[in-house]
Amino acid sequence: MQLGELKKALKGVFVVQITPFNKDGSLDLEGMQANTRWLAERMSGKDFVFVPMGSTGEFYAMSDDECQAVVKMVVEEVDGRLPVIAGTGRAGTIETIKMCQYAEFVGADGVMVVLPYYHVPEEEGMYQHYKLVAESVNIGVMIYNNPATSGSWIKPALMAKLSKIPNIIAVKENTTSIGGYYLMQRAVDPKDAVVLCGLGEQMFSFEAVYGCPGFISYAANFAPNLSYSIYEAAVARDFNKLAALVNSMAPFFSFMAKVSIDHGPDTAVRGSEAEAAMFISATKAAMDILGLRGGEVRLPLTGINEQEKVELSSILRAMKIIQ
Repeated sequence: MQLGELKKALKGVFVVQITPFNKDGSLDLEGMQANTRWLAERMSGKDFVFVPMGSTGEFYAMSDDECQAVVKMVVEEVDGRLPVIAGTGRAGTIETIKMCQYAEFVGADGVMVVLPYYHVPEEEGMYQHYKLVAESVNIGVMIYNNPATSGSWIKPALMAKLSKIPNIIAVKENTTSIGGYYLMQRAVDPKDAVVLCGLGEQMFSFEAVYGCPGFISYAANFAPNLSYSIYEAAVARDFNKLAALVNSMAPFFSFMAKVSIDHGPDTAVRGSEAEAAMFISATKAAMDILGLRGGEVRLPLTGINEQEKVELSSILRAMKIIQ
């Protein structure tokens, strides 16, 4: 997909794919392929984008070889029907470039690069990081502006400067502040890059008022039609319907909050934007219940128990995600 074509396609629902693991902890590549095929068959022809190897995909707990195998398989399985934006971020610039170049080599349409984590760079270092990454490939780059996982945040003025680099064409914006999103969207010229909602259906329902073109979703792994209906309501500017659809997800959100408490306490630093990751375990369990391949999580994450899976099954039935 050419860069201009890709930029136009960056709207709608972006499924940040889970990575299934077997009971012994090994990568279930066959399961990943089955999940990808299931989604591609249902969402072909719609505004839908595949994002393998994001945070929800547990890339940080996987070897480079495993990450590369997943990206290659997803590109081959989707086979050009829908865009594929591969997560390729690493803590350092050199290793990030290697992963980006591999994604380009196997045919990904673009890459998603999370902020360099562990050491927090100065603004000049952040700029040079993304400039070198973008110049190392000839495909689109989506910056993953995620303070929760990196401890840093690219402010609107710097993002506007970065968006002038020709193939930096999108920002997955994970600020939990509506005001922060508004300032970011105002700062970045839409002709340079699109500013997407990185925090799913609920946050998108607020940002859609300001014309947010799409959102990244983990729920789309098991409920793509519901996620897409939320996007369609936003496009139609039917905010009553949008609110009703998001409210229909409340039982699942409440379940995840309960599970996080029951499995807690977590180890997040209070006052930070770090978030507990039990939603990954709940998403995988939901996929298993639907007959997909959710599989296990890898340590340091832990899964939900059998009693919680029974409760989740009832919730999914009440939400009409399963019959």
